[in-house]
Amino acid sequence: MSSISTSSSSAFPGSPLSTWLGRLPAGQLRALLAARPDTLQPYAPNDLGELATRLLDKASVARAMSRVPLRCLQVAEALAASGAIGSGVARERLAGLLRDADGEGARGLDLALAELAGHALAWQDERGLWHLAEQVARTWPTPLGLGTGLAELLDEKTTDELCGMVEALGLTVPETRQRRLDTLLAHHTDPELVRDLVAMAPAASQELLLAHSRTVRTEPVPSSLPGLRWALDRGLLVRPRYGQVPARMPAEVALILRGPEWRAPFAAVPPAPPLVSAPADAVAKEAAASAFAFLDRAAAVLAECAARPPERRKAGGVGPRELLRLGKAARCAETDVRLALELGRAAGLLCRDEERFPATADYDAWLAGDPAHRAATLLRGWRSVPATPTRTRDREGRTLPALLELPPRRDVTIARRTLLNAASRLPAGRGAADPTTLGALVSWHRPLAARLDEDTPPFTTLLAEATRLGVLAHGALSPLGTALLADEETALVEAARQLLPAASERARIGGDLTAVVAGAPSARLERALDAVADRESRGAASVWRFTQGSIRRGLDAGSTAASIEAELTGLNGGQLPQPLRYLIADTARRHGQLRVVSAGCVIHAPEPALLTEIIYHRKLAPLGLRQLAPTVLVSRTPAPETLAALRTAGYAPVTEAVDGTVQVERTERPKPAPQPARHAPLPGQRGYAASVGRPEPERLDRIVAQLLVAAKRSEDFLRQAAPQLSADAIGELARGVDTGSRVLLEHPDEHGRPRRCAMDELTLDPPGALYGWCHEHRRDHDFTLSRLTNATPAP
Repeated sequence: MSSISTSSSSAFPGSPLSTWLGRLPAGQLRALLAARPDTLQPYAPNDLGELATRLLDKASVARAMSRVPLRCLQVAEALAASGAIGSGVARERLAGLLRDADGEGARGLDLALAELAGHALAWQDERGLWHLAEQVARTWPTPLGLGTGLAELLDEKTTDELCGMVEALGLTVPETRQRRLDTLLAHHTDPELVRDLVAMAPAASQELLLAHSRTVRTEPVPSSLPGLRWALDRGLLVRPRYGQVPARMPAEVALILRGPEWRAPFAAVPPAPPLVSAPADAVAKEAAASAFAFLDRAAAVLAECAARPPERRKAGGVGPRELLRLGKAARCAETDVRLALELGRAAGLLCRDEERFPATADYDAWLAGDPAHRAATLLRGWRSVPATPTRTRDREGRTLPALLELPPRRDVTIARRTLLNAASRLPAGRGAADPTTLGALVSWHRPLAARLDEDTPPFTTLLAEATRLGVLAHGALSPLGTALLADEETALVEAARQLLPAASERARIGGDLTAVVAGAPSARLERALDAVADRESRGAASVWRFTQGSIRRGLDAGSTAASIEAELTGLNGGQLPQPLRYLIADTARRHGQLRVVSAGCVIHAPEPALLTEIIYHRKLAPLGLRQLAPTVLVSRTPAPETLAALRTAGYAPVTEAVDGTVQVERTERPKPAPQPARHAPLPGQRGYAASVGRPEPERLDRIVAQLLVAAKRSEDFLRQAAPQLSADAIGELARGVDTGSRVLLEHPDEHGRPRRCAMDELTLDPPGALYGWCHEHRRDHDFTLSRLTNATPAP
């Protein structure tokens, strides 16, 4: 049984954040850890000091800030401008700095402060003043366009320089340096005194001061500039002692000169996009059409990747030439090719093997699934992929390859989930009049993610992807988007099943030698038709065409005329049209009349006239044919090229082995190399770093209990773990834990009879055990807190 350290915040002594954490109720502490799960990795903090250190870590603060809305950033910037890092800022002062924060926006200000506190980016001390984490304040070099505070600027001034400033203001000069500083601070923070002073200044000085008050100046001001000396002498502008640094205006003075009506921008509530009617049935219908169309195009792209894996460029990714080839083969646009490739890799359907991107074993299972499972797999890949797949240009306007192995961007996954959340908050039956206006909602909810997006307007590419996948329709969240937001696999598959048509098992074969399949063909139907027919179109209805070459392909793969006709009859649900039966019979009759022997590439046939016709065929002259016997020819060209040339000329030869048996030709998909576990990236492949999820509730409860014990708050923990004990018993037990004093514990034995045991050196072991030295048995002993009936002082 491990003991729990009860030391105070030694890892972060005197930290205001540690003090604030120590006052939090158990429920708020639990919510904070759930909001900042990265602080629990890779192990739990031992005390509040260690937790405070983790919460203030630069990377941890950056991750937390990426999760807060715009109003939180605006309040945090106002806190930084008000000096909340040191002395703290009252809420009333914040409300006076922010526009509309004292009227209808008051609730927005309270929500922003609560959310900042919920992420430990800001906290409130016992006096009610708000403090800001220093790492947060560094986000803005000049918060609200204000410069450094007066106290910091005057700190490097000599006593004589401070004396001159006080004299120039016409004030009595105190004797000590500190009192001179206090005099200047009191004067320059009084709005009425500062405005009266500037009103009496020369015109050149007034113009210079107003220019400095609007923004922080970065260019040096010449010493001879009119009006500069007057402002420097009175401390309204302060020039550093060393270096060519521009004269700076104290933040307090700049804020006063901006006028009493000036307020910093504050968006208390998210923007409301223009809405239009979006009935649920219309949204579902449009989402179904978009999802079905993309699923069909993605299947075509992935099928081409399975047959001919795209090659990887030396610099990484799939280049424009391969994208063009895939687009032509799948008959879809480059945008669909990029999206299908990226989602296929995210879903584990593609991987990098040597210098290609072949299909994996998971692709076969995906292909055998119904449309609902196929769509759900791709949608889950889109939710987790840390990139914008359809982005085609970089910041310099150069073409971006697909499937680049770049570090994952967390801001993309955050923005994608924020989009789903923002769309879910729209009124029922209403959608955005222009889907791009939803980007403004994403920018408000996750403003730091918006900074990393090059789209204009923001998130245009992300919104286009969501619409293309059927996640958004008519500017509203579709059933697919709702299920994707809930992150429930069963719900997502069921939503896709409700929207997408079931896989078709039948084909309608016509006398024009075509087979038409309405909706999505099943995997079995697709394989059967691809074996003996050429696919001409995809979409709401897929069309295959039977030709002599396609039938011969099926015969080459080992089928017979009877088996092909029987299988197509079953798929058609009735007798085949006469033209197709004639085509199958005629192709089968001619099939195999010519036999090509691999050894020496010998061609033989039972009819000498046929070989005579071939040897004098002009297009076959490059083969270098020579007649060895009336029924035997030999070619100097290898067997594969000879077979291709004969078939191009209109003949139907087959390959024969040395022993006289006909060889079956099947087109095999290139097999990928063995790959590691599903989520482990291959060498050189971009590893999709899974975002840190919320910890399990049991683990979270244990960590909270441990922190409470470490913070000398044993009573809080005991009230939760042993609610059956009286207040006096809990107090006595807590005293024994905190001081190590002896306690008499009462508990039932194995037969239910009451027993007493004197214990000391007690240690709480969350989530519900008590560990200590038992004087009766002279050994360490542990109890379950829920079984204790009383605790009293030991005699």
